[in-house]
Amino acid sequence: MYQPRSERIPLIFEQGQPGRANRYLPSDAQLSDYLPAENLRAELPLPESTELDVVRHYTRLSQRTFGIDTGFYPLGSCTMKYNPRVNDAVANLPGLRDLHPFAPDELSQGALRIMYELERSLASLFGMAAFSLNPAAGAHAELAALLIAKKYFSDRGELNRQTVIVPDTAHGTNPASASMAGFRVVSLKSDERGRVGVDTLRAVLGDDTAVCMMTNPNTLGLFEDHIAEIARAVHDAGGLMYYDGANANALMGIARPGDMGFDLMHLNLHKTFTIPHGGGGAGAGPLGVAEHLVEYLPTPVVRAIAKDGSTANEDSRTYWLDFDVPKSIGPMRSFWSNFAHIVRALAYLYANGLEGLTDVSRLAVLNANYVRVKVAPFLETPYPEICQHEFVASAQELKKQSGVRAVDIAKALLDRGFHAPTMYFPLIVPECLMIEPTETESKETLDQFIAALEDVVATAKRDPQQILDAPQRTVVARVDETRAARQPDLRWRAPAGVT
Repeated sequence: MYQPRSERIPLIFEQGQPGRANRYLPSDAQLSDYLPAENLRAELPLPESTELDVVRHYTRLSQRTFGIDTGFYPLGSCTMKYNPRVNDAVANLPGLRDLHPFAPDELSQGALRIMYELERSLASLFGMAAFSLNPAAGAHAELAALLIAKKYFSDRGELNRQTVIVPDTAHGTNPASASMAGFRVVSLKSDERGRVGVDTLRAVLGDDTAVCMMTNPNTLGLFEDHIAEIARAVHDAGGLMYYDGANANALMGIARPGDMGFDLMHLNLHKTFTIPHGGGGAGAGPLGVAEHLVEYLPTPVVRAIAKDGSTANEDSRTYWLDFDVPKSIGPMRSFWSNFAHIVRALAYLYANGLEGLTDVSRLAVLNANYVRVKVAPFLETPYPEICQHEFVASAQELKKQSGVRAVDIAKALLDRGFHAPTMYFPLIVPECLMIEPTETESKETLDQFIAALEDVVATAKRDPQQILDAPQRTVVARVDETRAARQPDLRWRAPAGVT
């Protein structure tokens, strides 16, 4: 899996010769004859290159990009699994792709039915009363959920409930979302088993408790086996339970957050339901609620009714967007959802069915435990028990022996053709590497990754400087990350002598 380092490819601004580009236009043609004046920039003169040179340049650049189509992404808590292309094909059907967002309900029945059926399917699969498809991504749904909690307690006259409890094994965005919603955040330290201790939780519960935000399985990859007791304690204190769905890939068809006692939850469709994500691309974060919170969901809500007044007859239903929900927190974004992702998610859900989705989670858990057991002989695994869809390893002992840290291991994996795992998260594990194989990777790929990781550790013990200098075979070698963060250079400048 080694990737040879590419020879340096000249920047497009360093290529070309005068007169080389013009094959189709008159020799005395001016760019201003073909482009609007506001698009022309004298301070950025473009080179004159042939079409072939330009095509090759951008093709080479595209080949430098690491993606799920080219390699393995073991990023913990990110669920970087392969996205079946059939989902994209369905989302690109002309009747769905070209539908205008402001099309009236009567001309949007197919799209509204897709939204309705996904919402109903998610509610059934995860044990919630209803979902909103409005939030744009997971953290956006977290914020929406906390705004619902704030309005819920306000309506009950419980303005004293201003505290959100966040375990140190919860997803990283939880404290920020709670703070943005105006809550005070209390961090809860996990016990020696890497889980929330019920007695520790009870010690911080009180009349000011609004929400307890939990990720289950947590970011250590461990299932909170006392979750029912935890939920009961929070409810007895008058608070609400929030489920972060970042790790839902571990439990589809196996366990439901609603049955665990959660009142609010979100899903990352761009993780669990194989929607393309990363690189700043669009996400989708449906927000689910229990029955007593349904009336607070963001608007609009897709409604359905059959001619006989029921919702049972699918073929005779009429669908519409309901904006008249008096207690709703209102819309969280423009338009109604990231609709193309909703289509992809429903296509994935229907292609698998309940049995297939259950197998997805079983395979994700199997792959994670396979890698965990194989890695344990040469890299410390702080929680040596059956994990769920991901696990954490630690380079703490290796650092003591050789000076090689988690970040150095990650850089060296790049030289061996693999994307790095998640590093230094969760914070409670020193020199942490969080590894999530996902269910879409084959045993052969996992074995290659394990071999590469073992080779990195062995090299670190034998010749640590080789790992400290990694990567050496990538297009860009190791950069000074501290300087890049403190003195970012965000503008391209021509090299000396280039005009």
